[in-house]
Amino acid sequence: MWAAAVAAIAFIVFLLSNTATVRVSFLSLHGTLPLAVALLIAMVAGIVITLIVGTTRITQLRRQARRARQR
Repeated sequence: MWAAAVAAIAFIVFLLSNTATVRVSFLSLHGTLPLAVALLIAMVAGIVITLIVGTTRITQLRRQARRARQR
């Protein structure tokens, strides 16, 4: 419970500290948004990519282990 409260406070401080507007370009998309939002979008995208790659790898290893047990 305390860890969640500390994380929430750190998150709020982060958002309040990074309110400057930045110009963002990705592929053919261009726009401006607060720095904190841009960083959070990048973080979420990184987490999603990591989960996809990790899940794929774990699935490969489980199939490989299942095949090895069947032999």
